Amino acid sequence: MNAKDLENQVKKDAVQNAEDAAAVENETVETVDEEIAADTAEDVAAEAAEMEAENSEEAAQEEETTEKKGFFKKKDKKDKKDEKIEELNDRLMRQMAEFDNFRKRSEREKSQMFEIGAKDIVEKILPVIDNMERGLATVSEEELAANAFAQGMEKVYKQFMTVMEQAGVKPIEALGAEFNPDFHNAVMHVDDETVGENIIVEEFQKGYMYKESVVRHSMVKVAN
Repeated sequence: MNAKDLENQVKKDAVQNAEDAAAVENETVETVDEEIAADTAEDVAAEAAEMEAENSEEAAQEEETTEKKGFFKKKDKKDKKDEKIEELNDRLMRQMAEFDNFRKRSEREKSQMFEIGAKDIVEKILPVIDNMERGLATVSEEELAANAFAQGMEKVYKQFMTVMEQAGVKPIEALGAEFNPDFHNAVMHVDDETVGENIIVEEFQKGYMYKESVVRHSMVKVAN
């Protein structure tokens, strides 16, 4: 092999080596690019999946919140007909309560007026009873047994007192009882060691009650 052929062979080998090196380099670059692309694609896919999961979770939370809001909103918001029914029912209940209070108040006032009127009549009748008792007190037992008129007056008096008692009028206990300013009117005091202190020893005028109210206080003498 002459020098020229050797030179050509060297050039040919150099070109071949360069082509082989370029091919290897291209293959390496392509491999690296493919790996980078694969890694990037995986990362992008993973990131996309993560974002999609987050979005799905947020959407689910928003949907749940919306459902809750809608539920409570529906629960809080009433139909206009229901509101009107409740309003009318409330108004009816208040009117019924007011009417019941008015009825009770009217009955109480009517009862009080009747009681006041009855007490006024009883108060006017009491002097008649006092006179009948004074008249009968002047008649002895012998005269009462022999006098038909006195017997008749006694029967009328007893009947009259029975009717008064049935009407709610009754005399106040006084003689021998302890003095009570709610029922008795002390017009005289006496020193008497034979009875206890503050005990009524004499009744000058009988007192009467109509039901639970005093019509006239008993006029009495009290021991000190």
